[in-house]
Amino acid sequence: MDNTSETPTMTAWRRDTYGPASGTTLQEIPVPVPGRGEVVLRVSATALNAGDVRLMLGDPLLVRPIFGMTKPKYPVRGIEVAGTVVAVGPDVVGAELDEHVVGELVGGGGLATYVRVPAARLVPVPPDVDPAIAACLPVAGGTAWQALDLAEVGLRAGSAPRVLIIGASGGVGTFAVQLAALRGAEVWATCRTRNAPLVEYLGATRTLDHRTSPLSELPAEHFDAVIDIAGGMPLRELQRLVAPGGTVVLVTGDGGHIMGPVPRMIKAAFLSIGSRRIRPLAASPRPEVLAKLLELVAEGRISPVIEREYPFAEASAALAHIEAGHTVGKLVVRAG
Repeated sequence: MDNTSETPTMTAWRRDTYGPASGTTLQEIPVPVPGRGEVVLRVSATALNAGDVRLMLGDPLLVRPIFGMTKPKYPVRGIEVAGTVVAVGPDVVGAELDEHVVGELVGGGGLATYVRVPAARLVPVPPDVDPAIAACLPVAGGTAWQALDLAEVGLRAGSAPRVLIIGASGGVGTFAVQLAALRGAEVWATCRTRNAPLVEYLGATRTLDHRTSPLSELPAEHFDAVIDIAGGMPLRELQRLVAPGGTVVLVTGDGGHIMGPVPRMIKAAFLSIGSRRIRPLAASPRPEVLAKLLELVAEGRISPVIEREYPFAEASAALAHIEAGHTVGKLVVRAG
């Protein structure tokens, strides 16, 4: 920290109004002070997600009462962060100074030199796991894990389930393929044709591009679970694909500019009356899941797909890349 002035400052990439990544600028802001149950991290690496872009744009409008009506309550993006504990607030349990940790932030803040975070959200990083790898796990890996749990993939006794993952080449999708395969599932996956070799390497038995091979061509009742990450598919078409007793899990938050996914969620609730459930996923921070993901990474059983690493000085370009869409796996910004 810079202690040359009365109020120490740090550098951070901020956008003080809602809008595109091009309006994000590097600014000097005060170093955060930990409150009760909080710690301050010196950031080592930040992984970016589609959710960062939605919060940056304030889209859908439904999120603004929580994240800021006319301007963002959290103007610094970055929700997944790995770093080192440099300050500890009152009543902190389970985090110590100089400890290397990873976790999911509240609203953002990772694209900065330092960030404040509730200690309860943090998990120690094993010594042999790179911070850039660890930073990819809290949101993307955690969401994939929770989606598979919601669909009960690998949680039921009996034969190996057959799972379809729609949108398998993004951050959540690349984790979902690996984790489903680890749970003993036969994994089918949709992705762009150019990404098929990667998705098959991660564990998919069969890949298809639903832009050229429509899901309507797949046989009815062929899957025990469908994990929809890409969005945009008719709910009845997704429901047709699962066998009786199967589950469709909606991971995506797609929808209109005002209400977002809410109308689709309401329709899913009505269509779920019967034996083929449609379950929207509301993923949440789960430190116990993050700890298991770190174990799997340390053991070499899963690994995040990182399309590109950016230096801190180019964090705005990383946000613009995410905003443009079609990122394969994850983008990571390393501290400078």
